[in-house]
Amino acid sequence: MKQFLVAVALLTGTLGSAHAWSDLERMQAVMQLSNVLASEEPCEFTYNQAKIEAYIEKTVPADDMEFAAELGMMTQGAQYNLGQMTPSTKTAHCAQIRRVAKSYGFSD
Repeated sequence: MKQFLVAVALLTGTLGSAHAWSDLERMQAVMQLSNVLASEEPCEFTYNQAKIEAYIEKTVPADDMEFAAELGMMTQGAQYNLGQMTPSTKTAHCAQIRRVAKSYGFSD
């Protein structure tokens, strides 16, 4: 959990870059995508890798040097949180993430 909080602190310190996204848009995009990606294995999903790449191409500015590092940190935090969930919480989480992943085009 401490690593996750450090990652959030680092993330918020790097949000002031000159990219096309606002700070809030970047944070939301990274957090949302990290939750979806971190859920793939624990929820027993299989995502279409080409669709993930297409989503990044469409969504993330090409000159955004921070996105990959931020995504990695936030994904680690999301993986930690998934490991702490009760079975019922995990069921609810996976049910919604399945819907989100489908809306992103990552799965059928």
